[in-house]
Amino acid sequence: MFCVVLLLLSEFIAYIAEITYLEIVMGSHFLKILFAVLVSLLGFNWPAQSSHVKCIEKERQALLNFKQGLIDHSSMLSTWRDDDSNKDCCNWRGIECNNETGHVQILDLHGSNTHFLTGLIDLTSLIYLQNMEYLDLSSNYDSNKSKLPEHLGSFRSLRYLNLSYMNFDGEIPCEIGNLSKLEYLDLKVNSLQGPIPSQLGKLTCLRYLDLKGNYDLHGEIPYQIGNLSLLRYLDLGFTSLSKAIPFHVGNLPILHTLRLAGSFDLMVNDAKWLSSLSSLTNFGLDSMPNLGSSGHWQQMIAELIPNLRELRLVRCSLSDHDISSLFRSHSNLSTSLSILDLSDNMLTSSTFQLLFNYSHNLQELRLRGNNIDLSSPHYPNFPSLVVLDLAVNDLTSSIILGNFNFSSTIQELYLEECSFTDKSFLVPSTFIKKSSSSLVTLDLSSNLLKSLAIFHWVSNFTTNLHTLSLDHNLLEGPIPDGFGKVMNSLEVLTLSSNKLQGEIPASLGNICTLQELDISSNNLSGKIYSFIQNSSILSSLRRLDLSNNKLTGEIPKSIRLLYQLESLHLEKNYLEGDINELHLTNLSKLMELDLTDNSLSLKFATSWIPSFQIFHLGLGSCKLGPSFPSWLQTQSQLSFLDISDAEIDDFVPDWFWNKLQSISELNMSSNSLKGTIPNLPIKLTDVDRFITLNSNQLEGKIPAFLSQAYMLDLSKNKISDLNPFLCGKGATTKIDTLDLSNNQIMGQLPDCWEHLISLAYLDLSDNKLSGKIPQSLGTLVNLGALALRNNSLTGKLPFTLKNCTSLYILDVGENLLSGTIPSWIGKSLQQLEILSLRVNRFFGSVPVHLCYLMQIHLLDLSRNHLSGKIPTCLRNFTAMMERPVNRSEIVEGYYDSKVSLMWKGQEHVFFNPEYLLMSIDLSSNNLTGEIPTGFGYLLGLVSLNLSRNNLNGEIPDEIGNLNLLEFLDLSRNHFSGKIPSTLSKIDRLSVLDLSNNNLIGRIPRGRQLQTFDASTFGGNLGLCGEQLNKSCPGDETIAKPQGLAIDGEDDNSIFYGALYMSLGFGFFTGFWCLLGTILLWQPWRITYMRFLNRLTDYILVTMEVNMGKCYRWLTG
Repeated sequence: MFCVVLLLLSEFIAYIAEITYLEIVMGSHFLKILFAVLVSLLGFNWPAQSSHVKCIEKERQALLNFKQGLIDHSSMLSTWRDDDSNKDCCNWRGIECNNETGHVQILDLHGSNTHFLTGLIDLTSLIYLQNMEYLDLSSNYDSNKSKLPEHLGSFRSLRYLNLSYMNFDGEIPCEIGNLSKLEYLDLKVNSLQGPIPSQLGKLTCLRYLDLKGNYDLHGEIPYQIGNLSLLRYLDLGFTSLSKAIPFHVGNLPILHTLRLAGSFDLMVNDAKWLSSLSSLTNFGLDSMPNLGSSGHWQQMIAELIPNLRELRLVRCSLSDHDISSLFRSHSNLSTSLSILDLSDNMLTSSTFQLLFNYSHNLQELRLRGNNIDLSSPHYPNFPSLVVLDLAVNDLTSSIILGNFNFSSTIQELYLEECSFTDKSFLVPSTFIKKSSSSLVTLDLSSNLLKSLAIFHWVSNFTTNLHTLSLDHNLLEGPIPDGFGKVMNSLEVLTLSSNKLQGEIPASLGNICTLQELDISSNNLSGKIYSFIQNSSILSSLRRLDLSNNKLTGEIPKSIRLLYQLESLHLEKNYLEGDINELHLTNLSKLMELDLTDNSLSLKFATSWIPSFQIFHLGLGSCKLGPSFPSWLQTQSQLSFLDISDAEIDDFVPDWFWNKLQSISELNMSSNSLKGTIPNLPIKLTDVDRFITLNSNQLEGKIPAFLSQAYMLDLSKNKISDLNPFLCGKGATTKIDTLDLSNNQIMGQLPDCWEHLISLAYLDLSDNKLSGKIPQSLGTLVNLGALALRNNSLTGKLPFTLKNCTSLYILDVGENLLSGTIPSWIGKSLQQLEILSLRVNRFFGSVPVHLCYLMQIHLLDLSRNHLSGKIPTCLRNFTAMMERPVNRSEIVEGYYDSKVSLMWKGQEHVFFNPEYLLMSIDLSSNNLTGEIPTGFGYLLGLVSLNLSRNNLNGEIPDEIGNLNLLEFLDLSRNHFSGKIPSTLSKIDRLSVLDLSNNNLIGRIPRGRQLQTFDASTFGGNLGLCGEQLNKSCPGDETIAKPQGLAIDGEDDNSIFYGALYMSLGFGFFTGFWCLLGTILLWQPWRITYMRFLNRLTDYILVTMEVNMGKCYRWLTG
């Protein structure tokens, strides 16, 4: 009976839905009111707030249990208190109870962009709310990625269920089919996966179903959807559904909105059911590239168009011909079509012209991501257009205003990423008067604009803008001061990521309507005082971002007058001075504050209690210490905290570690934090939690609860025990990155690594570990980087490591490992880019299986006891054969990976070496045989070290092909023969050592080899040349035949001959100019002789005086 009555009211609901867009309205308070009116019309008593009926205790406890796992950054649950004054849950925010029974019937805690819940959203704790009819938890964030529980089907009284935008995971439970009274179901934009359960077909009262934005939903659309005869709204967009669309969808007679996306098979007969949807007004297809080749589907859609109000065909590979087929005749002229979205197809300007002829009533037109060109001067005026989106088209040759007449009704214009240049905005005088007073949103971001004339163009075009985006352009020079005076209606102004210079104009501070201002990532300088001196005028400002500029001076105390401020970003500037309580007084709405990378000192009283609850706090490189900031204890909503390099020299209080339950990103590195981290029984729910505590003085054990983090960096501390962390009761499998390098961890590695199955990066280098590498490390099948460098580990590499097939870094250098190099490294670890086994006790030959490492960038086997020949299959190192396009200069810094390496004779630790250099080091072993010619094919090689071996034979000429080589050491071997002349071709070579071999002959003369001294070639008795100051046989007795080059040195001979001739001529000229003048000109000769006589007399007299003094001193 209920469904029959509901059918009678369907037309009323449809009317409301079409006006208000169901997907927006259904999440608002309007829908709740509409829902209450509907139920009251059906004869039900809708619950009203009652002063005498209190909630049921069992349900109150269920709500308190639900609150337990939540993190309330926005004080949405401030009334949910378990005290004597507020025990009645019917008075709590978001709760409405039945005025007769006291049962909870409405639970509405929907979030927004700025106010939402996070943490663990546990629906199982609500199991006792069996009388609940309305549940809305949308737009909150389940940081635990919980699954929809099976018991969801036990809420049999539910009529409205909205769990959209919540990060839920797993499959849609089949038990949801038990909600027989459900009319509204919204699960969009989660991480739901698997097939759509066919049990949805049992929800015969369902009017609204939205599953879009769940990309891992796959399989077929269940044909049981056709049983939902009351369904008016169905959205399955942005999913991975496939196969044929069931014709049963055509059994939905009152469906007015249908949106589909996926890899559907558009067979010829599949489209027939479309003609049955007589009530359809909103239709959308997304990501169906075969639509352009399906004429039958196009025909069916064309027949729908006269009745459609909204048509969206996005990413369907449509051409101009396809669009002309859809709008093929004047009989298809639609008076109702007001929204048309043809984004991301292959359309040109022909479609743009066509749409004017057939769609006079269009209010919203979206053509982004096509091949539209506005170069023709004859584009029409759309008389009713309100929204025009031409973004991501190449409009380089277009002149705005000159080529397109904007209608007087247009309000939103999107032109981002259109390759616009300054020429596109030349304003003819005839068009200046054609300004648009209706335009409120203009987006010109991500173009190629340089000139500040764009500000003049905008102010001429419209002065009523509310939103202007010019970010990510190339704008240079100062922001025009007059711009802020003219654009006095702006609410949002975005100028970030340009090259703007000069000071921030004071006129921007006079825009009283301004709510958001972003001028980050420019070259602005000067002080910010003049901009915010009239803080009372900027009383509407909610978001201010001036980060990453060159601003100087102090932050004025008048900033406290920005009462509405929610977000303040001033990081990466040159601000200085003190910040105290007065600066932040009255900023009670502040949720984001970032002052990182400035020279600021924060001086707050220990008893200070901020008026705000901060969500994002960045104070890195600001002076907070030496005491740990106690006022952080008052901040219960922290999610991001950076107090790195803040000169804190103190113990971390125990209360702070409890805050890790809410903080998703913590950086307290580079301080002098002391003490131990307590082993707290807390649960960290965020799967992407980043905890950075490196470069401090923390000591003791690592507590097990930290294994729940996603990234944990405790390097450069005094940590001494790893066991509780790995093998403790609270150890979990969530951690992805673990850096414990440079600590004081002693003893054997624990053998319980199977607990950290998700681990992808592990660095335990520079500790005091001993014993064997445990077998359980091989259970870390997701491991990408393993660094155990500089410990005292012994034994062989465990065989189980071959299971870690994702390894791209394996660094076990500087240990006491022994045995042969296992062949499974090459067979199983073929993703390796860095392999370092240096400074160990490995023996035997270099296994030929290492040649399977096609991705290798850095191979270091130096300082072991390896023998035998170097494998000749080096050409398999295909990554080393590639020349990098833009090779960065080798630098040291903090990156994802690091490795120790001998570079230019000294040991260095390089960071991300796989991006910076390609190196092979086989030095200090007992290798024999010749250098394989295959080295000559490794054109990307930067460093090659084969020194201190027993290699022999000649140095191959192919080495000269390595023109990126910077380091070459072949010293202390038994190489013979001549130095190949091809070495002189390597211009980048800065370190060369060929000493202590058996090389003979002349050292080749060349551009590069002349720069090296005798130490490069010493210890080769048969070598000769200028570098050794040793002439070669025949240099003086054998004259070079005229016109004949010796050893290819004809160019150098000509050069040196000219050099010696010029030196001789210069000496002759200079000498005789001086001496000839003295000899031939009498006055100069007389003066010169007098000078010599006086000099001689002075020397003689001085000698006699000194000899007299010496004689008197001796005879005393």
